Amino acid sequence: MAAPEDRRYLSSHEWHKLDGDVVTIGITKFAVDELSDVTFVDISAEDGEINQGETFGEVESVKATSEVYVGVSGEVIDVNQAAIDDPSLLNEDCWDKGWLIKLKVADASEFEGLLDATAYNAENS
Repeated sequence: MAAPEDRRYLSSHEWHKLDGDVVTIGITKFAVDELSDVTFVDISAEDGEINQGETFGEVESVKATSEVYVGVSGEVIDVNQAAIDDPSLLNEDCWDKGWLIKLKVADASEFEGLLDATAYNAENS
Protein backbone atom coordinates (compact mmCIF):
# COMPACT_ATOMS: atom_id res chain seq x y z
CA MET A 1 0.00 0.00 0.00
CA ALA A 2 1.37 3.39 -1.00
CA ALA A 3 1.86 5.98 1.71
CA PRO A 4 -0.92 8.61 1.83
CA GLU A 5 -0.22 11.95 0.15
CA ASP A 6 -1.58 13.99 3.09
CA ARG A 7 1.45 13.50 5.33
CA ARG A 8 5.24 13.65 5.45
CA TYR A 9 7.66 10.86 6.36
CA LEU A 10 10.98 9.92 7.87
CA SER A 11 13.20 7.27 6.30
CA SER A 12 12.83 5.42 9.61
CA HIS A 13 9.12 4.91 8.73
CA GLU A 14 7.27 7.44 10.90
CA TRP A 15 4.47 9.49 9.33
CA HIS A 16 3.65 13.08 10.30
CA LYS A 17 0.28 14.66 9.53
CA LEU A 18 0.03 18.42 10.06
CA ASP A 19 -3.26 20.11 10.98
CA GLY A 20 -2.76 23.80 11.80
CA ASP A 21 0.06 23.85 14.35
CA VAL A 22 -0.50 20.27 15.54
CA VAL A 23 1.25 17.28 14.01
CA THR A 24 0.05 13.73 14.58
CA ILE A 25 2.76 11.05 14.37
CA GLY A 26 2.55 7.31 13.83
CA ILE A 27 4.36 4.50 12.03
CA THR A 28 3.80 3.55 8.41
CA LYS A 29 2.27 0.40 6.97
CA PHE A 30 5.75 -0.49 5.68
CA ALA A 31 7.03 -0.45 9.28
CA VAL A 32 4.08 -2.49 10.53
CA ASP A 33 4.63 -5.07 7.77
CA GLU A 34 8.36 -5.28 8.53
CA LEU A 35 7.70 -5.74 12.25
CA SER A 36 4.84 -8.18 11.59
CA ASP A 37 2.42 -8.20 14.54
CA VAL A 38 2.92 -5.23 16.85
CA THR A 39 2.56 -6.50 20.43
CA PHE A 40 3.74 -3.60 22.61
CA VAL A 41 3.85 0.20 22.38
CA ASP A 42 5.82 2.35 24.83
CA ILE A 43 5.67 6.16 24.66
CA SER A 44 8.46 7.71 26.72
CA ALA A 45 7.82 11.36 25.76
CA GLU A 46 4.43 11.78 27.38
CA ASP A 47 4.67 15.50 28.01
CA GLY A 48 7.03 18.38 27.54
CA GLU A 49 9.32 19.44 24.73
CA ILE A 50 10.87 17.07 22.22
CA ASN A 51 13.40 17.96 19.54
CA GLN A 52 13.55 16.92 15.91
CA GLY A 53 15.37 13.59 15.54
CA GLU A 54 14.79 12.42 19.11
CA THR A 55 13.08 9.16 20.00
CA PHE A 56 9.73 9.27 21.72
CA GLY A 57 9.17 5.59 22.37
CA GLU A 58 9.35 2.05 21.03
CA VAL A 59 7.19 -0.35 19.14
CA GLU A 60 7.75 -4.07 19.70
CA SER A 61 6.66 -7.15 17.80
CA VAL A 62 7.46 -10.82 18.03
CA LYS A 63 10.29 -10.15 15.54
CA ALA A 64 11.92 -6.91 16.74
CA THR A 65 11.87 -3.75 18.81
CA SER A 66 12.09 -0.43 16.98
CA GLU A 67 12.56 3.04 18.38
CA VAL A 68 10.22 5.69 16.98
CA TYR A 69 11.48 9.16 16.06
CA VAL A 70 9.98 12.60 15.75
CA GLY A 71 10.68 14.61 12.59
CA VAL A 72 9.71 17.99 14.01
CA SER A 73 10.36 19.77 17.29
CA GLY A 74 7.48 20.64 19.56
CA GLU A 75 5.53 20.04 22.74
CA VAL A 76 3.81 16.70 23.29
CA ILE A 77 0.12 17.50 23.79
CA ASP A 78 -1.49 14.07 23.44
CA VAL A 79 -0.57 10.38 23.57
CA ASN A 80 -2.78 7.68 22.05
CA GLN A 81 -3.53 5.64 25.17
CA ALA A 82 -5.74 3.34 23.09
CA ALA A 83 -2.69 2.25 21.04
CA ILE A 84 -0.69 1.65 24.23
CA ASP A 85 -3.53 -0.39 25.72
CA ASP A 86 -4.19 -2.29 22.47
CA PRO A 87 -1.09 -2.36 20.21
CA SER A 88 -3.03 -4.34 17.60
CA LEU A 89 -4.54 -0.97 16.55
CA LEU A 90 -1.26 -0.36 14.70
CA ASN A 91 -1.64 -3.65 12.83
CA GLU A 92 -5.26 -2.90 11.96
CA ASP A 93 -5.12 0.84 11.17
CA CYS A 94 -1.69 2.44 11.42
CA TRP A 95 -2.80 5.46 9.35
CA ASP A 96 -5.71 6.55 11.56
CA LYS A 97 -6.62 4.86 14.85
CA GLY A 98 -3.04 3.68 15.43
CA TRP A 99 -1.45 7.13 15.73
CA LEU A 100 1.05 7.48 18.59
CA ILE A 101 1.53 11.11 19.68
CA LYS A 102 0.46 14.65 18.85
CA LEU A 103 2.78 17.65 19.08
CA LYS A 104 2.25 21.38 19.02
CA VAL A 105 4.84 22.25 16.38
CA ALA A 106 7.60 24.70 17.31
CA ASP A 107 8.80 25.34 13.72
CA ALA A 108 6.53 24.38 10.82
CA SER A 109 9.41 24.65 8.35
CA GLU A 110 10.81 21.41 9.82
CA PHE A 111 7.67 19.64 8.55
CA GLU A 112 8.36 20.84 5.01
CA GLY A 113 11.82 19.25 5.20
CA LEU A 114 10.41 15.74 5.69
CA LEU A 115 9.95 13.30 2.81
CA ASP A 116 6.76 13.68 0.80
CA ALA A 117 4.76 10.56 -0.09
CA THR A 118 6.35 10.24 -3.54
CA ALA A 119 9.89 10.26 -2.11
CA TYR A 120 8.96 7.90 0.75
CA ASN A 121 7.22 5.45 -1.60
CA ALA A 122 10.22 5.52 -3.94
CA GLU A 123 12.56 4.65 -1.06
CA ASN A 124 10.39 1.68 -0.08
CA SER A 125 9.34 0.16 -3.37
